[in-house]
Amino acid sequence: MGMPMVPADTIINRFLQRLTGAVIRGFDRYMPEPFAFGIVMTLAAMVLTYSATPADSHDVVLAWGNGLSSLLPFITQVCLTILFAYALAHLGPVPRYLERLASVPKTARAAYGFVTLFAGCVSLIAWPLGTILGGLMARQIALSFRRRGIPVHYPLLGGAAFSGFVVWHMGYSGSAPLLVATAGNPMEVLLGGLLPVTETILSTFNLVTIVLTLATVTIVAMQLGPSSAEIEEIQEPETDQSASSALQQHTIRRVGIADKLENARWLTTTLGLILMTYVVSWFYVKGVQLDLNIVNWTFFAACLLLARSSSELTQVFMQAGRAVVPTLLQYPLYAGIMGIMLNTGFVAQIAGFFARIGTTESLPLIAFFSGGVINLFIPSGGAQWAVQGPAFLEAAKVLGTDPALIVMGIAYGDQWTNIIHPFVVIPLLIMTGLPANKVLSYSFIMFLVATLPLAGGLIAASYF
Repeated sequence: MGMPMVPADTIINRFLQRLTGAVIRGFDRYMPEPFAFGIVMTLAAMVLTYSATPADSHDVVLAWGNGLSSLLPFITQVCLTILFAYALAHLGPVPRYLERLASVPKTARAAYGFVTLFAGCVSLIAWPLGTILGGLMARQIALSFRRRGIPVHYPLLGGAAFSGFVVWHMGYSGSAPLLVATAGNPMEVLLGGLLPVTETILSTFNLVTIVLTLATVTIVAMQLGPSSAEIEEIQEPETDQSASSALQQHTIRRVGIADKLENARWLTTTLGLILMTYVVSWFYVKGVQLDLNIVNWTFFAACLLLARSSSELTQVFMQAGRAVVPTLLQYPLYAGIMGIMLNTGFVAQIAGFFARIGTTESLPLIAFFSGGVINLFIPSGGAQWAVQGPAFLEAAKVLGTDPALIVMGIAYGDQWTNIIHPFVVIPLLIMTGLPANKVLSYSFIMFLVATLPLAGGLIAASYF
Protein backbone atom coordinates (compact mmCIF):
# COMPACT_ATOMS: atom_id res chain seq x y z
CA MET A 1 0.00 0.00 0.00
CA GLY A 2 1.60 3.30 -1.09
CA MET A 3 2.07 6.45 0.93
CA PRO A 4 -0.77 9.00 0.62
CA MET A 5 -0.03 11.83 -1.78
CA VAL A 6 0.33 15.30 -0.23
CA PRO A 7 -1.17 18.03 -2.45
CA ALA A 8 1.39 20.42 -3.93
CA ASP A 9 -0.41 23.48 -2.55
CA THR A 10 -0.20 22.00 0.97
CA ILE A 11 3.55 21.49 0.61
CA ILE A 12 3.99 25.07 -0.62
CA ASN A 13 1.90 26.45 2.24
CA ARG A 14 3.89 24.48 4.80
CA PHE A 15 7.14 25.74 3.30
CA LEU A 16 5.91 29.36 3.32
CA GLN A 17 4.74 29.07 6.93
CA ARG A 18 8.08 27.66 8.06
CA LEU A 19 10.01 30.28 6.11
CA THR A 20 7.80 33.05 7.47
CA GLY A 21 8.25 31.81 11.03
CA ALA A 22 12.02 31.72 10.64
CA VAL A 23 12.12 35.23 9.11
CA ILE A 24 9.86 36.67 11.83
CA ARG A 25 12.06 35.19 14.56
CA GLY A 26 15.17 36.54 12.83
CA PHE A 27 13.80 40.06 12.45
CA ASP A 28 12.46 40.04 16.00
CA ARG A 29 15.88 39.09 17.33
CA TYR A 30 18.24 41.07 15.11
CA MET A 31 16.27 44.01 13.64
CA PRO A 32 16.60 47.17 15.78
CA GLU A 33 14.16 50.05 15.57
CA PRO A 34 14.70 52.29 12.50
CA PHE A 35 16.73 55.05 14.17
CA ALA A 36 19.19 52.55 15.66
CA PHE A 37 19.38 50.78 12.29
CA GLY A 38 20.13 54.11 10.62
CA ILE A 39 23.08 54.62 12.97
CA VAL A 40 24.36 51.10 12.23
CA MET A 41 24.07 51.76 8.47
CA THR A 42 25.94 55.05 8.91
CA LEU A 43 28.84 53.37 10.70
CA ALA A 44 28.89 50.52 8.15
CA ALA A 45 29.03 53.00 5.24
CA MET A 46 31.90 54.85 6.93
CA VAL A 47 33.93 51.69 7.48
CA LEU A 48 33.28 50.34 3.96
CA THR A 49 34.20 53.63 2.32
CA TYR A 50 37.36 54.04 4.39
CA SER A 51 38.42 50.49 3.51
CA ALA A 52 37.58 50.49 -0.20
CA THR A 53 38.42 54.02 -1.39
CA PRO A 54 41.42 56.36 -1.13
CA ALA A 55 39.42 58.58 1.25
CA ASP A 56 40.90 58.94 4.73
CA SER A 57 38.87 59.20 7.92
CA HIS A 58 38.70 63.01 7.70
CA ASP A 59 37.40 62.83 4.13
CA VAL A 60 34.74 60.31 5.15
CA VAL A 61 33.51 62.42 8.06
CA LEU A 62 33.43 65.54 5.87
CA ALA A 63 31.48 63.69 3.15
CA TRP A 64 29.02 62.52 5.79
CA GLY A 65 28.60 65.95 7.37
CA ASN A 66 28.19 67.68 4.02
CA GLY A 67 25.50 65.17 3.08
CA LEU A 68 23.38 65.57 6.23
CA SER A 69 21.48 68.56 4.88
CA SER A 70 21.30 67.39 1.27
CA LEU A 71 17.79 65.96 1.63
CA LEU A 72 16.22 68.83 3.56
CA PRO A 73 13.92 69.87 0.67
CA PHE A 74 12.89 66.23 0.19
CA ILE A 75 12.37 65.79 3.95
CA THR A 76 10.05 68.80 3.96
CA GLN A 77 8.11 67.37 1.01
CA VAL A 78 7.70 63.97 2.66
CA CYS A 79 6.63 65.53 5.98
CA LEU A 80 3.98 67.57 4.17
CA THR A 81 2.78 64.46 2.32
CA ILE A 82 2.38 62.61 5.63
CA LEU A 83 0.69 65.61 7.25
CA PHE A 84 -1.80 66.20 4.42
CA ALA A 85 -2.56 62.50 3.84
CA TYR A 86 -3.17 61.93 7.55
CA ALA A 87 -5.44 64.97 7.71
CA LEU A 88 -7.30 64.02 4.55
CA ALA A 89 -8.15 60.62 6.03
CA HIS A 90 -9.87 62.34 8.97
CA LEU A 91 -11.83 65.09 7.23
CA GLY A 92 -15.36 65.21 5.85
CA PRO A 93 -16.74 62.02 4.32
CA VAL A 94 -13.29 60.47 3.71
CA PRO A 95 -13.35 58.26 6.85
CA ARG A 96 -16.70 56.80 5.73
CA TYR A 97 -15.39 56.13 2.21
CA LEU A 98 -12.29 54.41 3.63
CA GLU A 99 -14.54 52.27 5.82
CA ARG A 100 -16.61 51.21 2.81
CA LEU A 101 -13.50 50.33 0.84
CA ALA A 102 -12.08 48.44 3.80
CA SER A 103 -15.26 46.38 4.00
CA VAL A 104 -14.75 44.95 0.49
CA PRO A 105 -12.63 41.94 1.61
CA LYS A 106 -14.76 39.48 3.59
CA THR A 107 -12.05 37.11 4.87
CA ALA A 108 -8.61 37.60 6.37
CA ARG A 109 -6.96 35.96 3.37
CA ALA A 110 -8.81 38.25 0.99
CA ALA A 111 -7.79 41.24 3.12
CA TYR A 112 -4.07 40.43 2.79
CA GLY A 113 -4.39 40.19 -0.97
CA PHE A 114 -6.62 43.26 -1.25
CA VAL A 115 -4.26 45.59 0.62
CA THR A 116 -1.28 44.35 -1.42
CA LEU A 117 -3.08 45.03 -4.70
CA PHE A 118 -4.41 48.38 -3.50
CA ALA A 119 -0.96 49.62 -2.41
CA GLY A 120 0.57 48.39 -5.67
CA CYS A 121 -1.99 50.20 -7.82
CA VAL A 122 -1.67 53.54 -6.01
CA SER A 123 2.15 53.19 -6.10
CA LEU A 124 1.98 52.98 -9.87
CA ILE A 125 0.12 56.29 -9.95
CA ALA A 126 2.54 58.16 -7.67
CA TRP A 127 5.18 56.67 -5.40
CA PRO A 128 4.30 58.76 -2.29
CA LEU A 129 0.81 57.27 -2.33
CA GLY A 130 2.10 53.70 -1.94
CA THR A 131 3.31 53.83 1.65
CA ILE A 132 0.90 56.56 2.80
CA LEU A 133 -2.39 55.25 1.40
CA GLY A 134 -1.24 51.64 1.71
CA GLY A 135 -0.64 52.16 5.42
CA LEU A 136 -3.96 53.95 5.87
CA MET A 137 -5.80 51.13 4.10
CA ALA A 138 -4.06 48.46 6.20
CA ARG A 139 -5.11 50.27 9.37
CA GLN A 140 -8.66 50.79 8.14
CA ILE A 141 -9.08 47.14 7.18
CA ALA A 142 -7.79 46.06 10.60
CA LEU A 143 -10.34 48.31 12.32
CA SER A 144 -13.13 47.14 10.00
CA PHE A 145 -12.40 43.48 10.69
CA ARG A 146 -12.30 44.10 14.44
CA ARG A 147 -15.72 45.74 14.29
CA ARG A 148 -17.03 42.74 12.35
CA GLY A 149 -15.47 40.30 14.82
CA ILE A 150 -13.21 38.67 12.21
CA PRO A 151 -9.61 37.98 13.35
CA VAL A 152 -6.97 39.42 11.01
CA HIS A 153 -3.20 39.60 11.50
CA TYR A 154 -2.35 43.31 11.59
CA PRO A 155 1.44 42.93 11.05
CA LEU A 156 0.77 40.95 7.86
CA LEU A 157 -1.62 43.65 6.65
CA GLY A 158 1.18 46.18 7.16
CA GLY A 159 3.77 43.97 5.48
CA ALA A 160 1.44 43.25 2.56
CA ALA A 161 0.71 46.96 2.07
CA PHE A 162 4.43 47.76 2.05
CA SER A 163 5.09 44.93 -0.40
CA GLY A 164 2.76 46.48 -2.97
CA PHE A 165 5.34 49.27 -3.21
CA VAL A 166 7.59 46.85 -5.12
CA VAL A 167 6.23 48.11 -8.47
CA TRP A 168 6.41 51.88 -7.97
CA HIS A 169 9.41 52.51 -10.25
CA MET A 170 7.63 50.75 -13.11
CA GLY A 171 4.80 53.28 -13.02
CA TYR A 172 3.84 56.85 -13.72
CA SER A 173 6.24 58.49 -11.24
CA GLY A 174 9.29 56.33 -11.99
CA SER A 175 12.33 58.61 -11.54
CA ALA A 176 14.79 57.06 -13.99
CA PRO A 177 12.37 56.44 -16.92
CA LEU A 178 10.91 59.95 -16.64
CA LEU A 179 14.35 61.54 -16.39
CA VAL A 180 15.70 59.96 -19.60
CA ALA A 181 12.53 61.04 -21.42
CA THR A 182 13.00 64.69 -20.38
CA ALA A 183 14.87 67.13 -22.64
CA GLY A 184 18.13 68.40 -21.18
CA ASN A 185 18.65 65.47 -18.82
CA PRO A 186 22.29 64.64 -17.93
CA MET A 187 22.20 61.32 -19.84
CA GLU A 188 20.85 62.73 -23.11
CA VAL A 189 24.26 62.92 -24.83
CA LEU A 190 25.26 59.48 -23.62
CA LEU A 191 21.97 58.03 -24.91
CA GLY A 192 22.23 59.89 -28.20
CA GLY A 193 18.86 61.54 -27.60
CA LEU A 194 15.77 61.07 -25.48
CA LEU A 195 14.42 57.68 -24.46
CA PRO A 196 10.60 57.88 -24.65
CA VAL A 197 8.42 56.25 -22.02
CA THR A 198 6.97 54.01 -24.73
CA GLU A 199 10.27 52.11 -24.57
CA THR A 200 10.44 51.97 -20.77
CA ILE A 201 7.33 52.43 -18.60
CA LEU A 202 4.85 51.70 -21.40
CA SER A 203 6.83 48.92 -23.05
CA THR A 204 5.18 45.52 -23.36
CA PHE A 205 7.78 43.75 -21.21
CA ASN A 206 7.36 46.28 -18.39
CA LEU A 207 3.55 46.13 -18.43
CA VAL A 208 3.62 42.34 -18.36
CA THR A 209 6.20 42.36 -15.55
CA ILE A 210 4.00 44.71 -13.50
CA VAL A 211 1.08 42.28 -13.74
CA LEU A 212 3.22 39.24 -12.93
CA THR A 213 4.98 40.93 -10.00
CA LEU A 214 1.79 42.25 -8.43
CA ALA A 215 0.05 38.91 -8.95
CA THR A 216 2.97 37.06 -7.34
CA VAL A 217 3.20 39.18 -4.18
CA THR A 218 -0.60 39.30 -3.86
CA ILE A 219 -0.97 35.52 -4.06
CA VAL A 220 1.92 34.92 -1.65
CA ALA A 221 0.54 37.48 0.82
CA MET A 222 -2.71 35.54 0.90
CA GLN A 223 -0.81 32.38 1.92
CA LEU A 224 1.11 33.89 4.85
CA GLY A 225 -1.69 34.21 7.39
CA PRO A 226 -0.68 32.69 10.75
CA SER A 227 -2.70 30.28 12.84
CA SER A 228 -5.54 31.72 14.91
CA ALA A 229 -3.43 31.46 18.06
CA GLU A 230 -0.72 33.67 16.55
CA ILE A 231 -2.93 36.43 15.15
CA GLU A 232 -2.15 39.92 16.43
CA GLU A 233 -5.09 42.25 15.95
CA ILE A 234 -4.85 46.02 15.91
CA GLN A 235 -4.55 47.44 19.43
CA GLU A 236 -5.64 50.97 18.61
CA PRO A 237 -8.70 52.00 20.65
CA GLU A 238 -11.93 52.53 18.74
CA THR A 239 -12.53 56.26 18.55
CA ASP A 240 -14.51 58.73 16.48
CA GLN A 241 -12.09 59.47 13.66
CA SER A 242 -13.76 62.61 12.38
CA ALA A 243 -11.96 65.89 12.85
CA SER A 244 -15.17 67.63 13.89
CA SER A 245 -15.57 65.45 17.00
CA ALA A 246 -12.00 66.19 18.04
CA LEU A 247 -12.63 69.89 17.47
CA GLN A 248 -15.70 69.85 19.69
CA GLN A 249 -13.70 68.23 22.50
CA HIS A 250 -10.70 70.57 22.41
CA THR A 251 -11.89 73.95 21.15
CA ILE A 252 -13.15 76.70 23.43
CA ARG A 253 -15.31 79.09 21.43
CA ARG A 254 -14.51 82.79 21.64
CA VAL A 255 -16.70 85.78 20.88
CA GLY A 256 -16.35 88.48 18.25
CA ILE A 257 -14.85 88.59 14.77
CA ALA A 258 -11.99 86.24 15.70
CA ASP A 259 -14.45 83.42 16.45
CA LYS A 260 -16.37 84.05 13.24
CA LEU A 261 -13.19 83.85 11.12
CA GLU A 262 -11.82 80.79 12.90
CA ASN A 263 -15.06 78.87 12.42
CA ALA A 264 -16.10 80.17 9.00
CA ARG A 265 -16.14 77.59 6.25
CA TRP A 266 -15.89 80.16 3.48
CA LEU A 267 -12.35 81.08 4.54
CA THR A 268 -10.81 77.64 4.02
CA THR A 269 -13.06 76.96 1.03
CA THR A 270 -11.88 80.11 -0.72
CA LEU A 271 -8.22 79.24 -0.28
CA GLY A 272 -8.94 75.66 -1.33
CA LEU A 273 -10.58 76.82 -4.56
CA ILE A 274 -7.64 79.13 -5.31
CA LEU A 275 -5.16 76.32 -4.71
CA MET A 276 -7.21 73.87 -6.78
CA THR A 277 -7.25 76.44 -9.61
CA TYR A 278 -3.46 76.42 -9.52
CA VAL A 279 -3.37 72.61 -9.57
CA VAL A 280 -5.72 72.42 -12.55
CA SER A 281 -3.69 75.07 -14.39
CA TRP A 282 -0.49 73.16 -13.65
CA PHE A 283 -1.90 69.99 -15.21
CA TYR A 284 -3.30 71.96 -18.15
CA VAL A 285 0.15 73.38 -18.94
CA LYS A 286 2.31 70.34 -18.15
CA GLY A 287 -0.08 67.50 -18.92
CA VAL A 288 -0.66 64.50 -16.68
CA GLN A 289 2.69 64.77 -14.96
CA LEU A 290 3.14 64.15 -11.24
CA ASP A 291 5.81 65.15 -8.78
CA LEU A 292 5.87 65.31 -4.99
CA ASN A 293 5.04 69.03 -4.89
CA ILE A 294 1.90 68.82 -7.00
CA VAL A 295 0.75 65.74 -5.04
CA ASN A 296 1.15 67.75 -1.83
CA TRP A 297 -0.74 70.79 -3.12
CA THR A 298 -3.54 68.57 -4.42
CA PHE A 299 -3.81 66.94 -0.98
CA PHE A 300 -3.73 70.34 0.74
CA ALA A 301 -6.43 71.74 -1.55
CA ALA A 302 -8.61 68.72 -0.77
CA CYS A 303 -8.04 69.27 2.97
CA LEU A 304 -9.05 72.93 2.68
CA LEU A 305 -12.20 72.08 0.75
CA LEU A 306 -13.25 69.30 3.12
CA ALA A 307 -12.57 71.17 6.36
CA ARG A 308 -15.49 72.94 8.01
CA SER A 309 -13.27 75.72 9.31
CA SER A 310 -9.68 76.75 9.88
CA SER A 311 -10.07 75.67 13.52
CA GLU A 312 -11.02 72.15 12.46
CA LEU A 313 -8.11 71.98 10.03
CA THR A 314 -5.64 73.27 12.61
CA GLN A 315 -6.83 70.71 15.13
CA VAL A 316 -6.44 67.75 12.77
CA PHE A 317 -3.00 69.01 11.69
CA MET A 318 -1.99 69.14 15.35
CA GLN A 319 -3.04 65.50 15.70
CA ALA A 320 -1.05 64.61 12.59
CA GLY A 321 2.03 66.51 13.72
CA ARG A 322 3.34 63.68 15.88
CA ALA A 323 3.44 61.50 12.79
CA VAL A 324 6.22 63.51 11.14
CA VAL A 325 8.69 63.28 14.05
CA PRO A 326 10.29 59.95 12.97
CA THR A 327 10.83 61.35 9.47
CA LEU A 328 12.54 64.48 10.80
CA LEU A 329 14.74 62.37 13.06
CA GLN A 330 15.82 59.60 10.69
CA TYR A 331 15.97 61.02 7.16
CA PRO A 332 19.10 63.15 7.82
CA LEU A 333 20.97 59.95 8.75
CA TYR A 334 20.32 58.49 5.31
CA ALA A 335 21.20 61.82 3.70
CA GLY A 336 24.55 61.49 5.45
CA ILE A 337 24.99 57.95 4.12
CA MET A 338 24.25 59.21 0.61
CA GLY A 339 26.84 61.93 1.15
CA ILE A 340 29.48 59.34 2.08
CA MET A 341 28.69 57.08 -0.88
CA LEU A 342 28.44 59.87 -3.45
CA ASN A 343 31.11 62.34 -2.36
CA THR A 344 33.85 59.74 -1.95
CA GLY A 345 33.06 58.05 -5.27
CA PHE A 346 32.42 54.70 -3.58
CA VAL A 347 29.03 54.07 -5.21
CA ALA A 348 30.40 54.95 -8.66
CA GLN A 349 33.19 52.45 -7.97
CA ILE A 350 30.61 49.75 -7.15
CA ALA A 351 28.55 50.57 -10.26
CA GLY A 352 31.65 50.52 -12.45
CA PHE A 353 32.65 47.08 -11.20
CA PHE A 354 29.23 45.60 -11.97
CA ALA A 355 29.12 47.25 -15.39
CA ARG A 356 32.50 45.75 -16.37
CA ILE A 357 31.50 42.12 -15.74
CA GLY A 358 28.40 42.09 -17.95
CA THR A 359 27.63 40.71 -21.39
CA THR A 360 25.11 41.95 -23.94
CA GLU A 361 22.32 39.79 -22.52
CA SER A 362 23.32 39.75 -18.84
CA LEU A 363 23.95 43.48 -18.35
CA PRO A 364 20.28 44.38 -17.58
CA LEU A 365 20.17 41.61 -14.95
CA ILE A 366 23.44 42.84 -13.44
CA ALA A 367 22.00 46.37 -13.41
CA PHE A 368 19.02 44.97 -11.50
CA PHE A 369 21.02 43.23 -8.79
CA SER A 370 23.57 46.02 -8.45
CA GLY A 371 20.70 48.52 -8.28
CA GLY A 372 19.27 46.56 -5.38
CA VAL A 373 22.60 46.63 -3.53
CA ILE A 374 23.26 50.32 -4.14
CA ASN A 375 19.71 51.22 -3.11
CA LEU A 376 20.48 49.96 0.40
CA PHE A 377 22.89 52.87 0.76
CA ILE A 378 21.18 55.40 -1.55
CA PRO A 379 17.41 54.90 -1.14
CA SER A 380 16.54 57.55 -3.70
CA GLY A 381 15.61 56.55 -7.23
CA GLY A 382 16.78 59.79 -8.82
CA ALA A 383 20.10 59.99 -6.97
CA GLN A 384 20.81 56.32 -7.61
CA TRP A 385 20.22 56.71 -11.36
CA ALA A 386 22.49 59.77 -11.48
CA VAL A 387 25.37 57.72 -10.05
CA GLN A 388 24.73 54.28 -11.50
CA GLY A 389 23.37 55.28 -14.91
CA PRO A 390 26.54 56.62 -16.63
CA ALA A 391 28.66 53.52 -15.95
CA PHE A 392 25.98 51.14 -17.17
CA LEU A 393 25.02 53.19 -20.21
CA GLU A 394 28.67 53.31 -21.28
CA ALA A 395 28.89 49.53 -20.91
CA ALA A 396 25.60 49.12 -22.82
CA LYS A 397 26.98 51.19 -25.70
CA VAL A 398 30.09 49.00 -25.91
CA LEU A 399 28.19 45.71 -25.59
CA GLY A 400 25.21 46.68 -27.76
CA THR A 401 22.63 46.31 -25.00
CA ASP A 402 19.31 48.11 -25.32
CA PRO A 403 19.59 51.19 -23.05
CA ALA A 404 15.89 50.95 -22.16
CA LEU A 405 16.63 47.63 -20.45
CA ILE A 406 19.42 49.27 -18.46
CA VAL A 407 17.10 52.04 -17.32
CA MET A 408 14.43 49.57 -16.22
CA GLY A 409 16.98 47.16 -14.74
CA ILE A 410 18.24 49.85 -12.37
CA ALA A 411 14.65 50.93 -11.67
CA TYR A 412 13.64 47.34 -10.84
CA GLY A 413 16.60 46.96 -8.49
CA ASP A 414 15.74 50.19 -6.72
CA GLN A 415 12.12 49.22 -6.03
CA TRP A 416 13.10 45.63 -5.23
CA THR A 417 15.12 46.42 -2.10
CA ASN A 418 12.90 49.37 -1.20
CA ILE A 419 10.49 46.91 0.41
CA ILE A 420 13.10 45.76 2.93
CA HIS A 421 14.50 49.22 3.66
CA PRO A 422 13.86 50.76 7.12
CA PHE A 423 14.18 54.24 5.59
CA VAL A 424 11.46 53.71 2.99
CA VAL A 425 9.01 52.06 5.38
CA ILE A 426 8.86 55.01 7.80
CA PRO A 427 5.69 56.65 6.38
CA LEU A 428 3.83 53.33 6.49
CA LEU A 429 4.94 52.74 10.09
CA ILE A 430 3.58 56.16 10.99
CA MET A 431 0.23 55.43 9.35
CA THR A 432 -0.16 51.98 10.94
CA GLY A 433 1.61 52.38 14.28
CA LEU A 434 3.34 49.04 13.68
CA PRO A 435 6.99 48.39 14.64
CA ALA A 436 9.47 48.05 11.77
CA ASN A 437 10.52 44.48 12.51
CA LYS A 438 6.94 43.16 12.24
CA VAL A 439 6.31 44.86 8.89
CA LEU A 440 9.71 44.10 7.35
CA SER A 441 9.64 40.44 8.34
CA TYR A 442 6.68 39.93 6.00
CA SER A 443 7.89 42.27 3.26
CA PHE A 444 11.19 40.36 3.28
CA ILE A 445 9.29 37.25 2.15
CA MET A 446 7.75 39.32 -0.67
CA PHE A 447 11.19 40.65 -1.53
CA LEU A 448 12.40 37.09 -2.06
CA VAL A 449 9.46 35.98 -4.20
CA ALA A 450 9.40 39.23 -6.23
CA THR A 451 12.89 38.40 -7.46
CA LEU A 452 11.50 35.83 -9.90
CA PRO A 453 9.08 38.02 -11.92
CA LEU A 454 11.36 41.08 -11.84
CA ALA A 455 14.51 39.25 -12.92
CA GLY A 456 12.48 37.03 -15.25
CA GLY A 457 11.00 40.04 -17.03
CA LEU A 458 14.46 41.46 -17.72
CA ILE A 459 15.83 38.11 -18.88
CA ALA A 460 12.90 37.57 -21.24
CA ALA A 461 13.25 41.08 -22.67
CA SER A 462 17.01 40.59 -23.16
CA TYR A 463 16.74 37.34 -25.08
CA PHE A 464 13.43 37.64 -26.96
